[in-house]
Amino acid sequence: MRNTLKASTIECKFPLLAVEYDCIISKDADVTVAFQVELPELFTVTRAEYETIHASWTKAVKVLPEYCVVHKQDWFVRETYRPDTDKEDMSFLSRSFEKHFNERPFLNHACFLFLTKTTKERIRMQSNFSSLCRGNIIPKEVNKETSVKFLEAVGQFERIMNDCGFIRLTRITSEEITGTSEQPGLIEKYFSLSLDNTACLEDIKLGADVLRIGSKHVCLHTLSDTDDLPGRIGTDMRYEKLSTDRSDCRLSFASPAGLLLSCDHLYNQYLFIEDSAENLRRFEKNARNMQSLSRYSRGNQINKEWIDKYLNEAHSFGLTSIRAHFNVMAWSDDPDELKHIRNDVGSQLALMECKPRHNTVDAATLYWAGIPGNGGDFPAEESFYTFIEPALCFFTEETNYRGSPSPFGIKMADRVSGKPLHVDISDLPMKKGIITNRNKFILGPSGSGKSFFTNHMCRQYYEQGTHIVLVDTGNSYQGLCNLIHRKTDGRDGIYFTYTEENPIAFNPFYTDDNVFDIEKRESIKTLILTLWKRDNEPPTRAEEVALSNAVSLYIDKLKEDSRLTPSFNTFYEFVRDEYIKVLESKNVREKDFDIANFLNVLEPYYIGGEYDFLLNSDQQLDLLSKRFIVFEIDAIKDHKILFPVVTITLSPPFPSFSSILSSFPNPPAEQNRIWQSLACADVFVLLKSTFLFSKNHKSQVPFLHSVFLCNAPTRQYVL
Repeated sequence: MRNTLKASTIECKFPLLAVEYDCIISKDADVTVAFQVELPELFTVTRAEYETIHASWTKAVKVLPEYCVVHKQDWFVRETYRPDTDKEDMSFLSRSFEKHFNERPFLNHACFLFLTKTTKERIRMQSNFSSLCRGNIIPKEVNKETSVKFLEAVGQFERIMNDCGFIRLTRITSEEITGTSEQPGLIEKYFSLSLDNTACLEDIKLGADVLRIGSKHVCLHTLSDTDDLPGRIGTDMRYEKLSTDRSDCRLSFASPAGLLLSCDHLYNQYLFIEDSAENLRRFEKNARNMQSLSRYSRGNQINKEWIDKYLNEAHSFGLTSIRAHFNVMAWSDDPDELKHIRNDVGSQLALMECKPRHNTVDAATLYWAGIPGNGGDFPAEESFYTFIEPALCFFTEETNYRGSPSPFGIKMADRVSGKPLHVDISDLPMKKGIITNRNKFILGPSGSGKSFFTNHMCRQYYEQGTHIVLVDTGNSYQGLCNLIHRKTDGRDGIYFTYTEENPIAFNPFYTDDNVFDIEKRESIKTLILTLWKRDNEPPTRAEEVALSNAVSLYIDKLKEDSRLTPSFNTFYEFVRDEYIKVLESKNVREKDFDIANFLNVLEPYYIGGEYDFLLNSDQQLDLLSKRFIVFEIDAIKDHKILFPVVTITLSPPFPSFSSILSSFPNPPAEQNRIWQSLACADVFVLLKSTFLFSKNHKSQVPFLHSVFLCNAPTRQYVL
C-alpha cells in the first residue's frame, strides 16, 4: 500500500554532505566557509566609522569570485541572566548585586558569516528546484582548482575585514559546526532555533500556511522586491531617542531589524555574486524589448527608463551588478504572542522606510536556504538586482555591550537590555589609547545619582585591592565607610570628620624621606598664597618670586639642620627672623613684597593664633596601612578660610598621600564636591599638578559635583 503521509526525515532531505577541513560540503558540491563575526558595540561607532566599515565590506566582497553567496546571519535570542554567586570571597553587596539581576531577560546577539562557492546553474535555481522539494540527490565531485581559488579569496576576505579595525572574523571549526557529544553544533542549533548548549533536534513542520520548529511558531518578513525598498539609504541613521539638537547618536541603517527589535529573531542578509557583465548584457536586451513594446504600454516605457538608469549607474561608476535578499525570521512559543511579534517586525522594517511583506509562500524554502552552508539552495525569485554598495547598507553593524576582559573594573548595566556587565573604565581605555589619563569628572543635576554611582564604583574598587581616599561634604560615604569598618573589625574604613573638639590637623612641610621635589614645592607655595591672598587679589610677579625664594631657603635650612622640626610655625619664624634680612640685603621694596603684611595675614596660623592647630600637626595620619579613608568636612564647607585650606592640604601631591599612592597598582584618589576650593585662581596650579601626579602614579582623580563654582582657567583645565 502506498504511503500517503506528508512526513519525512531530515536525513533524507538533508542538503549537506560532509564537513571537512572546517569547510561545509553540500551534496551539490557547494563549498562553504563559516565565520564568527565580532561587531562593534552599540552606540560606539560614529558616522565616519560606519562609512569605513561599509568600505571594508565592499572591498572584501569584491575579492570573491563569481557565483558566490555571502550569507550573514544575525541571531537575536532572548535569554535570562544567570548570576555568579559561587565565589567564596564575594561581599554581601556584590552577592546582592548579582541576585538583583537574577533571571533578568536580555537579548543575546550572535553573528555568523557564510561564504559559499556554488555554480552558475545553482545560483539561479528557483524554489521549485530546492533540495527540499527534490527527490534523490546525486553527489557531485568537487572541482579542486575552483575550490582552491575560492579558499584563497576567502583568506583575502578575512584579512580585509580584520584589518579594518572594527570587525573581527574568526573561522569556525568543524567541531563547532557539527557539534560534539557534549554540546550541539551550529547546524543543530539552527534546526532548534536556539543558541543554548543544550539544544536538541525537534519536529519541523514546513507548510504553506505554517512554519513551526518544535513548539516555536515562526513568521517570516522579506525584502525581496525593489518596490519594498526605501527611496534613500545610507550606511547609518540617527537614533532619535539618544540624540540631541547638538549631538547625534548613530546606528547602522539596518539596526531596527537588529538589536532594536526585542523579540526572538534571525536577520538573514544575502548577496549573490554573479557575472556582472552578463547581467548588464541581459538588462540591455530587456531594455530594447521594453523600448519596442513601449507603444503598447506606458508601464513598459517606465520600466525601460528604470533599466536605463540602472545601466547608466553601472557603467558610469564601474559598479558590480549583484542580487540581494534580506529577511527577518521571528518566532514565539505562544501563537497569540506571534501576532504582536508580526506587528513589531513590520513596524521596525517601516522605520527603515521599507514596505514589510509577510511571506507565506516561500517561508519553508527560505528557512531551508538559511541552513549554514546551504546558501546555494536559495530561491532566485526571492531576490532583487542591485549593486554591492547599496546592498551592504542593509547589513547590521553593531552588537550588544561586551564585558571587559580586564580583571580590574566595575559592574554596570546595559542601557538597552539591563544586563550587568563588567566594565574597565580606567586601564583598558588607557591601553587602547582611547584616553590619556584615568581621571573622571562626574557631572549631573541634583538627584541624578552621582553619589550613588560613586559609592558603587568605590566599593568595587576597594574589593579589588585599590586604595581610596575621599574628600566629601554631605556624608554621602559614611554608610560605605562604616560597612568596611565593621567588616574589617576596625582595621580599615577610617572616617575623619571635622569638629571643634577634634579638628583635622596637617603638616604640609613634612616628608618621610626629606625630599622636596618640584610638585612638593609648588603645593606649599600654592597653599601659602591661598592663605595670604583673597580671590580678588592676584599676587604680583615680585610676590611670587619672593615667596618661592622663601620656601626654597626654608627647605635648604631643613636639610642642613636635622634638629629643626618642619612645620608652619618654624617656617613663619624663618620668614620673620631670617628671610626679612635677606630681603633687606637685596633692597626689596615694600611695594614689591610687603613682608609685614605677609606676617600679619599668616599670624592666625602661628602659635597662639585662631587656627594654629591646622598646619602644625605633631603626628602624621597613619594612612599607609589603610585602604579606605574618608575626610568628611561638611562642618566647614561654608568657612571661607578653613574649607579651601583643608581641601588643598588633602590633595594627593602631599607626602602623606604620595607614599600611599605609589605603593598601589591602581589607586583612585577621589575628591567629591569640593568645588568651592577651586574658586581660588591659585588652586589652578595645584589642580594641574594633581592631575600630573595622578598620571605618573597610575591613579585616578574623579571630581563630582552638580554645579561649576570654579574660575574660568580651572574650569577649562578640568574639561
